[in-house]
Amino acid sequence: MSTSTSSFLSNADDTRVATYTWADVAGTPVGVVQIAHGLAEHGERYDRFAKALNAAGFVVHAVDHRGHGRTADGRLGDFGTAGFDGLIADMAQFGAVLRAQHGRLPLFLFAHSMGSFAAQAAIIDHAATWSGVVLSGSTALDMLVAAMANAPADAPKGLEAFNAGFEHRTGYEWLSRDNTEVDAYVANPWCGWDVPEEVIASLFAPAPRLADPARLAGIRRDLPILIASGDADPLAGGGALIQLLGKRYRDAGISDVTVKLYPAARHEILNETNRDEVTADILAWLRAHAA
Repeated sequence: MSTSTSSFLSNADDTRVATYTWADVAGTPVGVVQIAHGLAEHGERYDRFAKALNAAGFVVHAVDHRGHGRTADGRLGDFGTAGFDGLIADMAQFGAVLRAQHGRLPLFLFAHSMGSFAAQAAIIDHAATWSGVVLSGSTALDMLVAAMANAPADAPKGLEAFNAGFEHRTGYEWLSRDNTEVDAYVANPWCGWDVPEEVIASLFAPAPRLADPARLAGIRRDLPILIASGDADPLAGGGALIQLLGKRYRDAGISDVTVKLYPAARHEILNETNRDEVTADILAWLRAHAA
Protein backbone atom coordinates (compact mmCIF):
# COMPACT_ATOMS: atom_id res chain seq x y z
CA MET A 1 0.00 0.00 0.00
CA SER A 2 2.16 2.88 1.22
CA THR A 3 5.79 2.80 0.18
CA SER A 4 7.15 3.13 3.72
CA THR A 5 6.12 3.67 7.32
CA SER A 6 7.84 5.50 10.13
CA SER A 7 6.97 7.63 13.15
CA PHE A 8 7.95 10.68 15.14
CA LEU A 9 7.75 11.63 18.80
CA SER A 10 5.30 14.44 19.46
CA ASN A 11 6.82 17.47 21.14
CA ALA A 12 3.46 18.05 22.83
CA ASP A 13 3.40 14.99 25.08
CA ASP A 14 5.74 12.32 23.66
CA THR A 15 2.99 10.48 21.79
CA ARG A 16 4.53 8.28 19.09
CA VAL A 17 2.81 9.35 15.83
CA ALA A 18 2.78 6.85 12.95
CA THR A 19 3.62 8.20 9.50
CA TYR A 20 3.35 7.00 5.89
CA THR A 21 5.28 8.00 2.79
CA TRP A 22 4.40 7.51 -0.88
CA ALA A 23 7.45 8.38 -2.97
CA ASP A 24 6.95 6.56 -6.28
CA VAL A 25 7.67 9.66 -8.35
CA ALA A 26 9.30 9.47 -11.76
CA GLY A 27 12.13 11.95 -12.10
CA THR A 28 12.54 15.01 -9.92
CA PRO A 29 9.55 15.74 -7.67
CA VAL A 30 7.67 18.99 -8.26
CA GLY A 31 6.40 19.25 -4.72
CA VAL A 32 5.37 17.57 -1.48
CA VAL A 33 1.90 17.00 -0.01
CA GLN A 34 1.24 16.48 3.70
CA ILE A 35 -2.10 14.73 4.30
CA ALA A 36 -4.14 15.20 7.48
CA HIS A 37 -7.07 12.78 7.71
CA GLY A 38 -10.45 13.16 9.39
CA LEU A 39 -12.06 11.85 12.58
CA ALA A 40 -12.48 8.08 12.97
CA GLU A 41 -10.40 7.12 9.93
CA HIS A 42 -6.66 6.84 9.23
CA GLY A 43 -3.87 7.87 6.90
CA GLU A 44 -3.69 4.77 4.70
CA ARG A 45 -7.23 5.43 3.42
CA TYR A 46 -5.60 8.06 1.20
CA ASP A 47 -3.59 5.50 -0.76
CA ARG A 48 -5.49 6.05 -4.04
CA PHE A 49 -5.15 9.84 -3.78
CA ALA A 50 -1.48 9.57 -2.80
CA LYS A 51 -0.72 7.43 -5.86
CA ALA A 52 -2.44 9.99 -8.10
CA LEU A 53 -0.28 12.68 -6.48
CA ASN A 54 2.83 10.55 -7.06
CA ALA A 55 1.91 10.20 -10.74
CA ALA A 56 1.67 13.99 -10.94
CA GLY A 57 5.15 14.40 -9.41
CA PHE A 58 4.33 14.98 -5.73
CA VAL A 59 5.90 13.07 -2.85
CA VAL A 60 3.22 12.36 -0.22
CA HIS A 61 3.38 12.03 3.56
CA ALA A 62 0.52 11.25 5.93
CA VAL A 63 0.02 10.37 9.57
CA ASP A 64 -2.35 8.45 11.76
CA HIS A 65 -3.37 11.27 14.08
CA ARG A 66 -3.26 10.70 17.83
CA GLY A 67 -6.15 8.42 18.83
CA HIS A 68 -6.30 6.94 15.31
CA GLY A 69 -4.93 3.97 13.39
CA ARG A 70 -1.47 2.76 14.34
CA THR A 71 -0.85 5.79 16.52
CA ALA A 72 -3.77 4.79 18.78
CA ASP A 73 -2.06 1.44 19.49
CA GLY A 74 -5.43 -0.16 20.25
CA ARG A 75 -6.84 2.87 22.11
CA LEU A 76 -8.97 4.45 19.40
CA GLY A 77 -10.28 7.85 20.44
CA ASP A 78 -7.59 8.42 23.07
CA PHE A 79 -5.97 11.73 22.12
CA GLY A 80 -3.49 11.58 24.99
CA THR A 81 -2.73 14.23 27.56
CA ALA A 82 -2.32 16.99 24.97
CA GLY A 83 -5.72 16.35 23.36
CA PHE A 84 -6.78 18.06 20.13
CA ASP A 85 -4.36 20.94 20.78
CA GLY A 86 -1.66 18.29 20.68
CA LEU A 87 -2.94 17.09 17.30
CA ILE A 88 -2.70 20.65 15.98
CA ALA A 89 0.83 20.89 17.33
CA ASP A 90 1.70 17.52 15.75
CA MET A 91 0.52 18.82 12.37
CA ALA A 92 2.76 21.87 12.63
CA GLN A 93 5.69 19.79 13.90
CA PHE A 94 5.40 17.26 11.06
CA GLY A 95 5.09 20.10 8.55
CA ALA A 96 8.31 21.66 9.85
CA VAL A 97 10.08 18.30 9.58
CA LEU A 98 8.91 17.85 5.99
CA ARG A 99 9.88 21.42 5.09
CA ALA A 100 13.40 20.78 6.35
CA GLN A 101 13.58 17.33 4.75
CA HIS A 102 12.54 18.43 1.28
CA GLY A 103 14.47 21.66 1.04
CA ARG A 104 13.18 24.06 -1.57
CA LEU A 105 10.34 21.90 -2.86
CA PRO A 106 6.93 23.50 -2.25
CA LEU A 107 5.09 21.83 0.63
CA PHE A 108 1.29 21.68 0.55
CA LEU A 109 -1.10 20.64 3.29
CA PHE A 110 -4.20 18.63 2.31
CA ALA A 111 -6.50 18.41 5.32
CA HIS A 112 -9.87 16.68 5.53
CA SER A 113 -12.71 17.22 8.03
CA MET A 114 -11.19 17.03 11.55
CA GLY A 115 -7.82 17.47 9.89
CA SER A 116 -9.13 20.64 8.25
CA PHE A 117 -10.19 22.03 11.65
CA ALA A 118 -6.65 21.43 12.87
CA ALA A 119 -5.28 23.01 9.68
CA GLN A 120 -7.43 26.11 10.19
CA ALA A 121 -5.81 26.46 13.61
CA ALA A 122 -2.30 25.60 12.45
CA ILE A 123 -2.16 28.23 9.71
CA ILE A 124 -2.97 30.98 12.22
CA ASP A 125 0.42 30.46 13.88
CA HIS A 126 2.43 28.45 11.34
CA ALA A 127 1.37 29.63 7.87
CA ALA A 128 5.00 30.01 6.79
CA THR A 129 5.40 26.22 6.92
CA TRP A 130 3.24 25.56 3.87
CA SER A 131 3.21 26.79 0.28
CA GLY A 132 -0.54 26.27 0.08
CA VAL A 133 -3.42 24.57 1.90
CA VAL A 134 -6.34 22.47 0.65
CA LEU A 135 -9.29 22.14 3.04
CA SER A 136 -11.64 19.24 2.25
CA GLY A 137 -14.89 18.43 4.04
CA SER A 138 -14.42 21.55 6.12
CA THR A 139 -16.78 24.15 7.57
CA ALA A 140 -17.08 27.38 9.51
CA LEU A 141 -16.68 25.47 12.76
CA ASP A 142 -18.37 27.99 15.04
CA MET A 143 -21.52 27.89 12.93
CA LEU A 144 -21.53 24.07 12.89
CA VAL A 145 -21.12 24.02 16.68
CA ALA A 146 -24.06 26.41 17.08
CA ALA A 147 -26.25 24.30 14.80
CA MET A 148 -25.42 21.10 16.67
CA ALA A 149 -26.05 22.76 20.02
CA ASN A 150 -29.55 23.63 18.85
CA ALA A 151 -30.35 20.07 17.72
CA PRO A 152 -33.26 18.31 19.47
CA ALA A 153 -32.36 16.41 22.62
CA ASP A 154 -33.41 13.12 21.04
CA ALA A 155 -31.28 13.65 17.91
CA PRO A 156 -28.68 10.94 17.13
CA LYS A 157 -25.23 11.41 18.68
CA GLY A 158 -21.74 10.84 17.26
CA LEU A 159 -20.86 10.64 13.58
CA GLU A 160 -24.16 8.99 12.65
CA ALA A 161 -25.94 12.23 13.61
CA PHE A 162 -24.78 13.57 10.24
CA ASN A 163 -26.82 10.92 8.43
CA ALA A 164 -30.14 12.70 8.99
CA GLY A 165 -31.62 13.46 5.59
CA PHE A 166 -29.86 10.56 3.87
CA GLU A 167 -30.88 6.96 3.36
CA HIS A 168 -30.16 4.76 6.39
CA ARG A 169 -28.60 1.62 4.94
CA THR A 170 -25.52 1.73 7.22
CA GLY A 171 -25.81 5.09 8.97
CA TYR A 172 -22.78 6.41 7.07
CA GLU A 173 -24.43 7.33 3.77
CA TRP A 174 -23.51 10.96 4.51
CA LEU A 175 -19.93 10.11 3.56
CA SER A 176 -20.49 9.27 -0.13
CA ARG A 177 -23.03 8.34 -2.79
CA ASP A 178 -20.77 5.37 -3.64
CA ASN A 179 -22.08 2.38 -1.65
CA THR A 180 -18.85 0.46 -2.18
CA GLU A 181 -16.85 3.22 -0.50
CA VAL A 182 -19.32 3.44 2.39
CA ASP A 183 -19.20 -0.33 2.89
CA ALA A 184 -15.39 -0.28 2.91
CA TYR A 185 -15.48 2.42 5.60
CA VAL A 186 -17.93 0.44 7.74
CA ALA A 187 -15.88 -2.76 7.37
CA ASN A 188 -12.61 -1.07 8.37
CA PRO A 189 -11.90 -1.58 12.10
CA TRP A 190 -10.03 1.74 12.23
CA CYS A 191 -13.03 3.66 10.90
CA GLY A 192 -16.39 4.69 12.30
CA TRP A 193 -15.66 3.89 15.94
CA ASP A 194 -17.73 5.45 18.70
CA VAL A 195 -16.33 8.90 19.34
CA PRO A 196 -16.01 9.81 23.04
CA GLU A 197 -17.98 12.92 24.00
CA GLU A 198 -14.85 14.62 25.32
CA VAL A 199 -13.24 14.24 21.88
CA ILE A 200 -16.11 16.09 20.20
CA ALA A 201 -15.84 18.85 22.81
CA SER A 202 -12.09 19.15 22.20
CA LEU A 203 -12.59 19.37 18.42
CA PHE A 204 -15.06 22.20 18.89
CA ALA A 205 -12.92 24.13 21.39
CA PRO A 206 -10.89 26.05 18.75
CA ALA A 207 -14.06 27.31 17.01
CA PRO A 208 -14.01 30.86 18.47
CA ARG A 209 -10.43 31.57 17.44
CA LEU A 210 -10.96 30.12 13.97
CA ALA A 211 -13.68 32.75 13.43
CA ASP A 212 -11.83 35.65 15.08
CA PRO A 213 -11.03 38.31 12.44
CA ALA A 214 -8.03 39.51 14.44
CA ARG A 215 -6.55 35.99 14.50
CA LEU A 216 -7.28 35.39 10.82
CA ALA A 217 -5.62 38.69 9.95
CA GLY A 218 -2.36 37.24 11.24
CA ILE A 219 -2.24 34.60 8.48
CA ARG A 220 0.23 35.56 5.77
CA ARG A 221 -1.69 37.16 2.97
CA ASP A 222 0.02 35.28 0.15
CA LEU A 223 -0.95 31.81 1.45
CA PRO A 224 -2.98 30.08 -1.31
CA ILE A 225 -6.06 28.30 0.05
CA LEU A 226 -8.39 25.91 -1.79
CA ILE A 227 -11.61 24.98 0.00
CA ALA A 228 -13.32 22.01 -1.69
CA SER A 229 -16.57 20.41 -0.58
CA GLY A 230 -19.69 18.62 -1.69
CA ASP A 231 -22.72 20.85 -1.30
CA ALA A 232 -24.59 17.86 0.16
CA ASP A 233 -21.97 17.43 2.88
CA PRO A 234 -23.84 18.01 6.17
CA LEU A 235 -20.88 20.04 7.41
CA ALA A 236 -21.24 22.42 4.47
CA GLY A 237 -24.71 23.78 5.30
CA GLY A 238 -25.76 23.39 1.69
CA GLY A 239 -22.55 25.15 0.68
CA ALA A 240 -23.24 28.28 2.72
CA LEU A 241 -20.72 27.44 5.46
CA ILE A 242 -18.03 26.75 2.85
CA GLN A 243 -18.68 30.08 1.18
CA LEU A 244 -18.59 31.75 4.61
CA LEU A 245 -15.23 30.15 5.39
CA GLY A 246 -13.82 31.43 2.09
CA LYS A 247 -15.22 34.91 2.75
CA ARG A 248 -13.60 35.04 6.16
CA TYR A 249 -10.19 34.33 4.65
CA ARG A 250 -10.71 36.90 1.93
CA ASP A 251 -11.88 39.47 4.47
CA ALA A 252 -8.68 38.77 6.40
CA GLY A 253 -6.74 39.95 3.36
CA ILE A 254 -5.65 36.57 1.98
CA SER A 255 -5.32 37.17 -1.73
CA ASP A 256 -5.63 33.66 -3.23
CA VAL A 257 -8.71 31.87 -1.89
CA THR A 258 -10.63 29.43 -4.10
CA VAL A 259 -13.93 27.81 -3.10
CA LYS A 260 -15.06 24.76 -5.09
CA LEU A 261 -18.44 23.16 -4.44
CA TYR A 262 -19.45 19.88 -6.09
CA PRO A 263 -23.23 19.55 -6.63
CA ALA A 264 -24.82 16.64 -4.71
CA ALA A 265 -21.46 15.35 -3.46
CA ARG A 266 -21.25 14.36 0.19
CA HIS A 267 -18.53 14.51 2.84
CA GLU A 268 -15.65 12.44 1.46
CA ILE A 269 -15.13 14.03 -1.93
CA LEU A 270 -12.05 11.86 -2.61
CA ASN A 271 -14.31 8.80 -2.27
CA GLU A 272 -17.32 10.19 -4.11
CA THR A 273 -18.78 9.02 -7.42
CA ASN A 274 -17.09 12.03 -9.08
CA ARG A 275 -13.76 11.46 -7.34
CA ASP A 276 -11.81 11.52 -10.62
CA GLU A 277 -13.09 15.05 -11.26
CA VAL A 278 -12.25 16.10 -7.69
CA THR A 279 -8.76 14.61 -7.84
CA ALA A 280 -8.07 16.26 -11.21
CA ASP A 281 -9.18 19.65 -9.88
CA ILE A 282 -6.95 19.36 -6.80
CA LEU A 283 -3.99 18.23 -8.91
CA ALA A 284 -4.48 21.17 -11.26
CA TRP A 285 -4.54 23.59 -8.32
CA LEU A 286 -1.41 22.04 -6.82
CA ARG A 287 0.46 22.13 -10.12
CA ALA A 288 -0.48 25.77 -10.67
CA HIS A 289 0.82 26.73 -7.23
CA ALA A 290 3.94 24.57 -7.39
CA ALA A 291 5.19 26.36 -10.48
